[in-house]
Amino acid sequence: QVQLVESGGGLVQPGGSLRLSCAASGSILRINAMGWYRQAPGKERELVAAITSGGSTKYSDSVKGRFTISRDNAKNTVYLQMNSLKPEDTAVYYCNAVAGIAGDDYWGQGTQVTVSS
Repeated sequence: QVQLVESGGGLVQPGGSLRLSCAASGSILRINAMGWYRQAPGKERELVAAITSGGSTKYSDSVKGRFTISRDNAKNTVYLQMNSLKPEDTAVYYCNAVAGIAGDDYWGQGTQVTVSS
């Protein structure tokens, strides 16, 4: 089992920045990749950014150049630095981990990000 705890959400004005953190615990050696997803009201959950255990990253087109995903292996923590935030970035952001041979999915509880003036 893998447990994920997110932090760092909040209210920010358009153009502002936030940094989300996701701390992993439990069977962390089984983690293959971690990522951030978001879900806005009335919309499906979508991938925002992901990072593999080897450090490879990928981003959705809507956040490329504005968001950066990184990881601190010593702290078992993944970060999402969000810059130049837009109102359309408003959503609940979820941390995800894929672990084990079967690629089991684990999710955090979600953290609200609201971009509004």
